[in-house]
Amino acid sequence: MKHKIIRKIIIAIDGYSACGKSTIAQEMAAEFGFIYLDTGAMYRATTLFFLDHNIDITNGDDIASALDKIHIAFSNTNGKNVTILNGLIVEDDIRSLRVSQKVSEVSALPEVRKKMVMLQRLMAEGDQSVVLDGRDIGTVVFPEADLKLFITADPVVRAQRRLLELRNKGLNLHIEDVLSNLSHRDSIDSTREDSPLVKADDAIEIDTSDYTPEEQRKIIFDLVKSKFNTDV
Repeated sequence: MKHKIIRKIIIAIDGYSACGKSTIAQEMAAEFGFIYLDTGAMYRATTLFFLDHNIDITNGDDIASALDKIHIAFSNTNGKNVTILNGLIVEDDIRSLRVSQKVSEVSALPEVRKKMVMLQRLMAEGDQSVVLDGRDIGTVVFPEADLKLFITADPVVRAQRRLLELRNKGLNLHIEDVLSNLSHRDSIDSTREDSPLVKADDAIEIDTSDYTPEEQRKIIFDLVKSKFNTDV
């Protein structure tokens, strides 16, 4: 941690898939000493459980029963945030294309969103500052957040970034498949009835299409330092 903010603050980062939200949030947590809650990973872990247990997402009883059996936690291992589902580390599994293809559909379920929002608010309790990234953090989960960011990028740029990420994990996919998946998820995320992906009125929008990771980091860190008067 290089900079210190005295009072507790909550920072909400919303936006589309593969825009760099999670990377930005993790780096911000490390830089300023925040707790990082990867809300997208929570929905992915839920989706993984649904897939592994053949949960019928049109059956309310199945959904309710499954949600009662899902326990999600986070741990920091070797400086990396990892997701734990029912006691097992599932970080690689939840990033698979198999989960990516279904996560927006599962995330759109009102029962799922209600439970995840409740868990996110519980996890953020306490005296330590928190940064969260997702789709509805600044509009639904923490509409009173001290700073709201909305991250966007060109769809092709996003697909290229996600393709590189997946290939680095040994998955040999084509950009057309990744672009199709992102487009499908964008449509579901933006049009669902419950907590759709929208920019909060008081959020600062940042298009990362033409920025390197280092440039993104500088822009956002400078915003935080300026708003909260951290030591430089």
